[in-house]
Amino acid sequence: MGGAIGTVRLSIFPLSGALLFPGLQLPLHIFEPRYRAMVSDALARDRRIAMIQPQSAGDGAPLFQVGCVGKIEDVEALEDGRYNIVLSGIARFRVLRELDAKTPFRQVEAELLSDDLGEALSAVERAGFEREARTFADAQGYAVDWDSVARLDDQSLINGVSQIAPFDVAAKQALLEAPNLATRCELLIQLMQFFGRRDSDDGAVTLQ
Repeated sequence: MGGAIGTVRLSIFPLSGALLFPGLQLPLHIFEPRYRAMVSDALARDRRIAMIQPQSAGDGAPLFQVGCVGKIEDVEALEDGRYNIVLSGIARFRVLRELDAKTPFRQVEAELLSDDLGEALSAVERAGFEREARTFADAQGYAVDWDSVARLDDQSLINGVSQIAPFDVAAKQALLEAPNLATRCELLIQLMQFFGRRDSDDGAVTLQ
């Protein structure tokens, strides 16, 4: 995992199954009053919101240790107080402790993690990933524009698939926590192989 580059106070949005990776975008519809307050607060300050997965359902659920800070790039304020926003991933973070915040939304003290956004895969790693992705997509019935995929840089490809892949919470969290791009690529291949082998009557496979 990348090294720490500083300690920050973050307003968090604990949303199961919604992961954000550095360099990618995540559209969100904000309707709960506490998260409307969080967006309003972020817009008045640094436009940053930290996405992180809870380990279970319910208010105040324990959090996974690693999430990703996003900056609000686009915002549509609706008349009834709801928002449509688009977050752009800036940096992963590791939670140090939850703060006793007076705000309706939760806050944490966290350390930002330095990821090498210039990382690249070897030609063999890239080819192996694309081959497995084609097999997985065919097995799941996904229509994919492979010419567009071929034009993506390694970061956009691996992080993009990690963000949208139909895996369970624990698997997607493991992808977010992978220390570097090559490790994340290798884990994605393993997950596609594992998930792709499930029987069609079984329902979704989980790794929890």
